[in-house]
Amino acid sequence: MSDTPETPEENERDDATFSMFGDAEMGAPQEEGYQVLARKYRPRLFSDLIGQEAMVRTLTNAFETGRVAHAFMLTGVRGVGKTTTARLLARALNYSREDHDSPSMQLDPPGDFCAAIMAGNHPDVLELDAASRTGVADMRELLDGVRYSPVSARHKVYIIDEVHMLSTASFNALLKTLEEPPPHVKFIFATTEIRKVPITVLSRCQRFDLKRLDSEALAKHLAKIAEKEGANVSEEGLALIARAAEGSVRDGLSILDQAIVQALDGDQVTGERVRDMLGLGDRLRLLDAFEFAIQGEAQKAVDEVAEQVHAGADPLIILKDMLEIAADIATVQAAGNNYSLPGPADWTRRTHELATALTPAQAQRNWQILLSGYRDTQTAPEADTALRMVVLRLVSAARLPSPEEAARMLISGGATGAAGKPEPAGSAPTGEGQLLQLVQPSAQKMDSFRDVLDHLDSRKEARLWGEARKYIRAENFKPGRLVCAVDPGAPRDLLRRLTDFLEYETDMDWDVMLSESGVETQKETETRERRELLEDAAKHPDIAAALAAIPGAEVVDVENSAPLDPNTLTDNVVPLKRHS
Repeated sequence: MSDTPETPEENERDDATFSMFGDAEMGAPQEEGYQVLARKYRPRLFSDLIGQEAMVRTLTNAFETGRVAHAFMLTGVRGVGKTTTARLLARALNYSREDHDSPSMQLDPPGDFCAAIMAGNHPDVLELDAASRTGVADMRELLDGVRYSPVSARHKVYIIDEVHMLSTASFNALLKTLEEPPPHVKFIFATTEIRKVPITVLSRCQRFDLKRLDSEALAKHLAKIAEKEGANVSEEGLALIARAAEGSVRDGLSILDQAIVQALDGDQVTGERVRDMLGLGDRLRLLDAFEFAIQGEAQKAVDEVAEQVHAGADPLIILKDMLEIAADIATVQAAGNNYSLPGPADWTRRTHELATALTPAQAQRNWQILLSGYRDTQTAPEADTALRMVVLRLVSAARLPSPEEAARMLISGGATGAAGKPEPAGSAPTGEGQLLQLVQPSAQKMDSFRDVLDHLDSRKEARLWGEARKYIRAENFKPGRLVCAVDPGAPRDLLRRLTDFLEYETDMDWDVMLSESGVETQKETETRERRELLEDAAKHPDIAAALAAIPGAEVVDVENSAPLDPNTLTDNVVPLKRHS
């Protein structure tokens, strides 16, 4: 986004597309209304794009060397500037003015077609929303115009937003043109779901991943705009807005728009007002709750989060903030002072203190508890009750030995006493040693994918066990690494949930990678082994004779039972003899 507001003339041009509705449809008369910040500070030059320096540098070099692609794929989360970048690219491809007649990334002063392109009403730049035109007939109608030369500009540019929404037939219709495009045609695609775009299309485009803006950079950008708007927003308020925007500049500006009206007559928009507006919890009080929980003080931890919910904070947002706290603690443990924490100095000091008080494995365990709890809360009947139970899980974990201590206890072959020393063999375990015997050790050994499935079964993870057994083809497995293929129809989050389970149960990082493996799934393996067992049984001479003697008979099951004791046989029980 740009720090520079658009001029009144540019605003007029930008609103020109609305004039086609006329007074009858839009309401008459039309008065000039307030222009939201996301439109007012929309980038007008490539230099205005924030956080996309790598993309701008690549495009600049391509334009200077004349190596301009015929198709571009812009991908990224909402609000990072995909559509704006597409319009800037269309301007650059068709840039022309009295003393310059070639594509250019330098768009100042504006070229002959810049105003019309940015307003979305130039006849040679067609903007389409794939979400509303998904059919193959729409695509063929669109491509019929490709063979015609531009009306006035240098290139005919097709901007297709949310291109992943196109049907398979539409993508196939598009492929031929992408393979051999006319020299006067350029395609610019934008999508938030790059994985849904066929690889055959991706391979014919120059791809740019537009990055999220980190919270610190976005807060600085919002501070500049607030100053230009004459708004007094506190540093904490800006930081909260930037975090809530999750890297989206447009979302950040929309929230800032909403926050500015929280204070009138020059009053400051405080962090408290922003929290109330967004349903956020007090971060310092959440840090209190987190600290109470890891110290095992259940009542204080539960009361703290309950008060925040009562004050209007969303339970899911509270858990999300606590996840960030857990992540900050783990990162501080790994990076020390090299990691810059967002927030006031007191926040940084207390986070470092918590990082010192916990072991790395405890920090990871807290993260996993909160992550699992966040997913549970999303589907729980009452979110505030689920939040309370997640906090109590943290409290329970705090009363257990740390994973490092549990490992030492296992290695020593006995439990530890209150001083942390191994107790003599044969002695009754006390203190933390008793707790260890009540829970399964943190580090779960898994030497094969079948071990993973067995452990899922023992943990009563029925859904994950069934999906992993049905859809995953494990090609290579060793502790900490799984290479596998995933069959069509599998839930999109299957591998993520499996990775979370493995890391939680084994207390180690797992690298789970996709492959094009053709090995069997566990379900296919079990089906094949059972079929072979039945076939082998049917080949037994006695069983084969019985099957031949009884029409329609078949072997339906095989059980491995203990051999009959000849001393217990009666006249009515005769053991089968194996023929040589």
